[in-house]
Amino acid sequence: MSQSISSTETRIEKDSMGNLEVPINALYGAQTQRAINNFPISGIAMPKAFIQALCYVKFACSDSNQELGLLSEQKADAIQTAAKEVIQGDFYHHFPIDIFQTGSGTSTNMNANEVLANLAKKLTGVDVHPNDDLNMSQSSNDIIPTTTHVAASIALEETLLPALQHLVEVIEDRQNELADVVKTGRTHLMDAMPVKISQELGAWKAQITDNIARLRDTQKRIQKLPQGGTAVGTGINADPEFGRLVAANLSTITAIDFEPMDNLFIGLSTQDTALELSGQLNVLAASLMKIANDLRWMNSGPLAGLGEIQLPALQPGSSIMPGKVNPVIPEAVCMVAAQIMGNHTAITLGAQSGNFQLNVMLPMVAHNLLQSIEIAATSSIQLADLAIKGFTVNEAHIQKALDINPILVTALNRVVGYEKGAAIAKEAYRSARPVLDVALEMTDLDKATLKQYLNPALLTEGGNPSI
Repeated sequence: MSQSISSTETRIEKDSMGNLEVPINALYGAQTQRAINNFPISGIAMPKAFIQALCYVKFACSDSNQELGLLSEQKADAIQTAAKEVIQGDFYHHFPIDIFQTGSGTSTNMNANEVLANLAKKLTGVDVHPNDDLNMSQSSNDIIPTTTHVAASIALEETLLPALQHLVEVIEDRQNELADVVKTGRTHLMDAMPVKISQELGAWKAQITDNIARLRDTQKRIQKLPQGGTAVGTGINADPEFGRLVAANLSTITAIDFEPMDNLFIGLSTQDTALELSGQLNVLAASLMKIANDLRWMNSGPLAGLGEIQLPALQPGSSIMPGKVNPVIPEAVCMVAAQIMGNHTAITLGAQSGNFQLNVMLPMVAHNLLQSIEIAATSSIQLADLAIKGFTVNEAHIQKALDINPILVTALNRVVGYEKGAAIAKEAYRSARPVLDVALEMTDLDKATLKQYLNPALLTEGGNPSI
């Protein structure tokens, strides 16, 4: 946002409650100013993505009202000119209302109505009324949940899903590159049977691919809109065709397939689909945290940790310890995951707040949902490009640990039995010698046979080790 809104010079605006002073260069009017005065709570305004989507919805509503013969072409064009200017321009500082406001989001809806009305007058000279024209056939009660769905749909399609696909592709590239590198597997953070690094990466790729599939499934519902329900879901003051037209016009504007909800009451009184999407993001957060923590553990050291890989050195890691470099990208991703999980908890509580015909935590749900989508997308790109793409493998260190891993004795279970295998493993631990050497002493198997059974690369293929 470039310019600020002056608070020293004012003009008088009025609404149904009377006159009010408003900054002279503000595009909004009295209802927005009342909300500014009433809700100086967090200083966090509704996200830019939400305001953009709200302008898309207002554009589509004006188009639909014109098609129905309810709004003149002149006024519809003026509204659409103003909406496009906000979407493409630098007017977001005229949308300052706190997310912690009236639970229907009425303040934000009227903020948009006032800004677009004044901007339409300024740009086209056409008088447009905030309520009678810009809010025609609408209520905050259907506009705000509709905008939430539209904003989330756009963010999913244009930002998050491409970011996750990029992450999948980067993981797959490294998976192919490291196909032959065998390392010690770990369960309970303790040494376990060997795995290939490509198998670890393959699990990460499958996690993200599954998350994409989950999000795609939810898209079918988040792209259904409650517009046309107006105040309580009955559609009072709206043409029966209005919701269908708005969805069709939004589909044209955004190139995303929107359609009306089958039951408009659900769209106003619940936030079930927003909660579902947040739940999918919560799963994604768990996946991202798992991958990030694996990278942190594998990178740990470099001398006293696992030291299996070395992440790209991006910045000094300490203000007091020279030379220290930390896994900053995985740490940032873990914090993002924690934030998404926290957002999901808040959205869960918000989704429970549908009292009869209206949910009354809509602005908070919208903000948290859009923030989760945005930070999931941006952190996925950083994880791919600044951590996974560039890490190097310490193959000599990996091989050294693998050679002396007593758990390799598991491969002899079918030959010498569990008890004998345990005895071999304990002696290998005690004497810090390779399993092969200890097994030569404690079994009647020859060296060639043992080498075949204990070959780490073959052990990554599963099945029953045999010669």
